[in-house]
Amino acid sequence: MERSVFMKNNSIKKNKIKELLIDFIGITIGCAVAGIGMNMFLIPNQIAAGGVSGLGIILLYVLGIPVGATVLGVNVPLLFVEAKIMGFNYTIRTVYGALMFSFLIEVFSFVPNFTGDIFLSAIYGGIILGIGLGLVFRNRGTTGGTALAAQLLQKYTGLTIGQAIIGFDMIIIVLSAIFFDAEVALYALISLFVASKTLDMVQQGFRQTKAALIISNKSKEISQEIFSQLNRGVTNITARGGYTGEDREMILVVVNRTELSRLKSLVYSTDENSFVIVSEANEVLGEGFKAVEQDDL
Repeated sequence: MERSVFMKNNSIKKNKIKELLIDFIGITIGCAVAGIGMNMFLIPNQIAAGGVSGLGIILLYVLGIPVGATVLGVNVPLLFVEAKIMGFNYTIRTVYGALMFSFLIEVFSFVPNFTGDIFLSAIYGGIILGIGLGLVFRNRGTTGGTALAAQLLQKYTGLTIGQAIIGFDMIIIVLSAIFFDAEVALYALISLFVASKTLDMVQQGFRQTKAALIISNKSKEISQEIFSQLNRGVTNITARGGYTGEDREMILVVVNRTELSRLKSLVYSTDENSFVIVSEANEVLGEGFKAVEQDDL
């Protein structure tokens, strides 16, 4: 009996290590693609398309600080705070993604620069950056930066992650207009928009918000994990199995595009026999998502 339990635990551990390695490979590829896009199109054209990398481009031209150094310098304290709050196991993919992104930005600084047309540079740079970041998110990672800062702000303020990220990005765009010029800032805004839309398409097509129904014998534990790890509310619905006639609690939760992979991961790490239905939520109004406006009514 003890040997059987040991072998099962050992098998689970090996599977988790395998999953982590696969995620690391995907995150590395995504960071490499993003790094190439930045060095080929964005950095040489002073296109600071939001985020910490955008801040890095501004500081590169104003103070001569390498972009990778800025990304690393901003992320280190944020990663330390998140690891202290959430635990290292929870932040390991974020730590890896942030470090790899800052490293690969500098590694690919040798790629040829495209400076022929700033508008095309903004479009192509946004597409390639979005593809890279989309691959990172698909593998349950992030590159830290404003997304990480937004998560921390959400935890301690009334801001949603989306509001915080938009706020950070707009600050970078304004700084771009101040230190470069208004035309370059406009191209940065275009590139930011293209990157955001491309990221959505890479991660989950045109779907941005998902509704998940989770049926499990460990619904209470899963609900607690969703509260603590994703900071999302859940609705518990009493359901009855048509075949067994047994009553079970079904969990309804709505998450955004960056949270779906993490949701599935925490559900199946809590109960590998869970039954999960994920569907597209065309529109979600309310706290944590879109504020209700008169046009929505």
